[in-house]
Amino acid sequence: MQPFVVNLNSLKPGVNHFKVLIGKEFFDSFENREILNASLEVGFSVFSHGSSASVQCSISGFVSVSCDRCLEELPLAVNTEFEEKYMPESAELDISQDVYDYICCSLPLQRVHPEGECNEETTKFICK
Repeated sequence: MQPFVVNLNSLKPGVNHFKVLIGKEFFDSFENREILNASLEVGFSVFSHGSSASVQCSISGFVSVSCDRCLEELPLAVNTEFEEKYMPESAELDISQDVYDYICCSLPLQRVHPEGECNEETTKFICK
C-alpha cells in the first residue's frame, strides 16, 4: 500500500492521525531527478465528512539537491504545511501528489551554497 493513500471507509470517527517517513524513493516515483537524497517526516490528519475529507499536513526534514554554482550536493531544510479539502471519487484518498508539490514548492529557486562553501575547484572557472 502507498503511504499517502487512506481508505476513508476504514477511518475511525473523528480525526485520524498518520506519520510517514519518506526518502529519495518517494521522489523517484515522480521521476524527479533533482532530489539527490531526502529524509522527511510527514504528519497528516484526516477527518472524513462522508463524501468529503479534510486534511492537515506538516512536512519537515531535509532534501539534497545539486548546487547551481558548483554542482556539489547541497542539503536544504524543508518545513512546510498545508490544509486541503478533498472530494474523492472513491473510498480511497491519495494525497501523495499534494505532498510532493508542497515539498517542491518549498524549495528555493536559486539553490547555492552559502558564500565561500562551494567547491573551489569548480568555482575557480566561473567569471566574477
